[in-house]
Amino acid sequence: MKLKVTKATLLEGLHIVQNVVGVRSTLPILSNVLLTAEENKLWLTTTDLEVSVRCGIEADIEQDGMSTLPARRLSSIVRELPDATINVEIDKNDVASVECGSSYFKIIGLSNEEFPPVSNPEEKHCYNMDQGVFREMLKKTAYAASSDETRFVLNGVLLSFREGKLTMVATDGRRLALVESEVEFPDEAEGDMILPTKAVSELLHVLGEEGDLKIYAKENQIVFEFDDVLLASKLIDGTYPNYRQVIPTQCEERVTVEREVLLTALKRASLLTTDKSSATKLTFNDNQLVVVTTSPDVGEARETLAIKYTGKEITVAFNAEYMMDPLRNLSNDEIFVELTDDLSPGVIKCDIPFLYVLMPMRIS
Repeated sequence: MKLKVTKATLLEGLHIVQNVVGVRSTLPILSNVLLTAEENKLWLTTTDLEVSVRCGIEADIEQDGMSTLPARRLSSIVRELPDATINVEIDKNDVASVECGSSYFKIIGLSNEEFPPVSNPEEKHCYNMDQGVFREMLKKTAYAASSDETRFVLNGVLLSFREGKLTMVATDGRRLALVESEVEFPDEAEGDMILPTKAVSELLHVLGEEGDLKIYAKENQIVFEFDDVLLASKLIDGTYPNYRQVIPTQCEERVTVEREVLLTALKRASLLTTDKSSATKLTFNDNQLVVVTTSPDVGEARETLAIKYTGKEITVAFNAEYMMDPLRNLSNDEIFVELTDDLSPGVIKCDIPFLYVLMPMRIS
């Protein structure tokens, strides 16, 4: 195997695939990147057996071939090389010679025969979306997924393709984020799948702001294909809970608040939260919102915001971090906070098909 590639191109390809590689892999081959040289393309592939990423980059291929090299070490070497063409030659014993300018490295690899196979797209069910739209949907929901491994079906994001739209949901039992977008697909392609958090993180890392995205689904596997990049992941096996039943069907008060102003106030008030007292009180009364954090061991923080509100006085306590999460990931100027009383869930909405349900905290 013999090829020439520019430093910038190789570095960009390695940047896309190397996140999947664990720092300590149980199998040595999982620390390596699979290099496949063919027809003026160099394909880079990494996997941790759960998630796999393959990326194609332009290269001058002098001799086809396949081999694997340590991914992070190769990336570190390429990063330090001068900005010039890199010559790579890998012999039949999987030993690589890397030359660039006056620099020379010999890197010992492993046979590509040990590398696990990666799923390819299958045309059974294919959903077509815009990369930017899908990425934004993940961004608006993924933070609400659970990290509690005893509730494994919540350790990911639900993708529900039904009635001509994609509904994306994440919840950890204390809050729930939901966003929807219209998608065209045949009736027989309707279905639900749970995408693991690791795959979500990788997609947020590699998806672009725009461009076509093809999503292929089969039994326990999902494949995303875009821009010479392929990401395959196992799906979480199980049935997602009925999330519709926790969404309040009505509210007594609806308040319009400037998103950035509320986020800033919560950031400042949350500076005095502790592990023992993570609640922040929000009091809505005549045209003002008072945000208060009281921590017996630390002190008190108070922020007063001017809002348009003439309803009944409501004081409700929320986890400040949980309240800030959607505000950080939305781009709307205004949000709507829907409330009933201090013991009912609060709901955040905006002028897109998005909602966020947050359970209140009891405070003495």
